[in-house]
Parts: sequence; C-alpha cells; structure tokens
Amino acid sequence: MKFIIHTDGGARGNPGPAAIGVVIEEVVEGNPSTRSARSGRAIEIARRIGETTNNVAEYTAVLEALREVKNIAGENKEIQFFLDSTLVVNQLNGLFKVKDAKLRQLLIQARMLEQEVGGQIAYTSVPREQNRHADALVNRELDNFL
Repeated sequence: MKFIIHTDGGARGNPGPAAIGVVIEEVVEGNPSTRSARSGRAIEIARRIGETTNNVAEYTAVLEALREVKNIAGENKEIQFFLDSTLVVNQLNGLFKVKDAKLRQLLIQARMLEQEVGGQIAYTSVPREQNRHADALVNRELDNFL
C-alpha cells in the first residue's frame, strides 16, 4: 500500500493557539494517477492542540498521521510525507540535530510509531503552495478557535 501524506501545523503566536492539518491519500495500485482512501476520498484530520509552538504543531501533525496509517491494514507500506517545515523534515531525516528537549521527545515518539507502522517512510520538504490543503485545515481550525 502506498500513501501520500501532507501534514501541517501552525500556531498564532509562538507559542500560541495551535492546530494541525493532515491529508492522507492512498495510491491505488496499478494506476498511479488515481488516488483514493478507505471511502474513496482522502482522510482529513484537523484539530486544535492547545497552546504550543509551530515546531511542536508540525511534529504533532506527523505523529497523528502515523497513528492513522498504523490503523490501516496492510503490509509493505510505502509512505511519502510532504511538509512545509524544512526544520522538521531535516530533523526527521537525521540531517539536523534536535537540541530542544520537547522536540527530541516528539522525534522519539515518531521513531517508535515508524517502527509500528513498518514499511518505507520518507519525509520531503515542499513550499507552502504545495501543501495548501493541510495548511487550509490548520487555518480553518485556528480561525474557528480565535
């Protein structure tokens, strides 16, 4: 099973009221141009996560996506994450050290979930314009909160 996942997290203020947005699409085998999810549509997750920083929100979105994919049956999963946070992508890819204790704990949680999910997992940084759907989910939650 192959999944394309877009995640975003944001806070209004840093720290401030924060939210996450996740879009999970299952790529249908044999037809890479067709995407669907369990119900034939993408799975969307959007929720407020209280007061925190942008980076914590970005990690929280990745963790939420990993938890959701873990619950989808199937072996040999191939998961491609797209985030607009270069810092978080580089930390998840092991290119940057994680000096902040809270972010280090979130990275450890991500590593444990990656093991539970199994398969191949890759993290890619994209410009915000290529992450509009997840970004819109975050902003909708924050707009409704404030």
